[in-house]
Amino acid sequence: MARGVGRWPGLILVSFLVSCSPRAATTPSLAETPYRPEIGPGNFVVSVDNPYFPLAPGSRFVYEGQTVGGIERTEVEVLSESREVMGVTATVVRDTVYLDGQMIEDTFDWYAQDLQGNVWYLGEDVSNYENGELVDHAGSWEAGVDGALPGIVMYADPAAHLGETYRQEYYAGEAEDMADLLSVSESVTVPYGSFTDVVQTRDYTPLEPGVEEHKYYARGIGLVRSVDLNTGEETVLIEFRAPGQ
Repeated sequence: MARGVGRWPGLILVSFLVSCSPRAATTPSLAETPYRPEIGPGNFVVSVDNPYFPLAPGSRFVYEGQTVGGIERTEVEVLSESREVMGVTATVVRDTVYLDGQMIEDTFDWYAQDLQGNVWYLGEDVSNYENGELVDHAGSWEAGVDGALPGIVMYADPAAHLGETYRQEYYAGEAEDMADLLSVSESVTVPYGSFTDVVQTRDYTPLEPGVEEHKYYARGIGLVRSVDLNTGEETVLIEFRAPGQ
């Protein structure tokens, strides 16, 4: 599963045909229903201000977690620049990951919010490093290129989608992250602070069966905690800086 500020990744499987107002419809299997989100530039706004996934330029998030490989630190910055993807002006977020102080990934993610307030994930430009050297760009994809399609990372009204499953991205065989919306009433405490009415999701991908995470999103902040359901490893928000601070 890909890293990132929005996806530090008996179920009802769903798919949807949308016009920037996604509402999942229950189906026996995602594979049986084509995924065809309709993306029109006129259906998007310039800024991302969803309460559970705000991306104000200049915002900075720092996450840390103990892994079997060492201490992983992820620094996320919402940039002032934008990128056009499928004709949509997307906000650019830089996501840099360090393992025991050495950079292992440097990624630029692209997000956009539609008129209804849903936040879409439009792709990522990934650079992977080993021993300080660039090794590849595995995990990179862009909506509209080679059949790749965008997905939802946060609904405008999460409570209206409880129990639903949705695609966060779709690039067949390369990027197929999905999530179940489990709760909108969790309480979470991390080093940065304590939060109530937290949105909880279960993130996974059919490309890596058995790999699952729970993620927690707090109002006014965004992602504050993620838990690997296999290892129990946690990644938590230790620092948040709003624009101008």
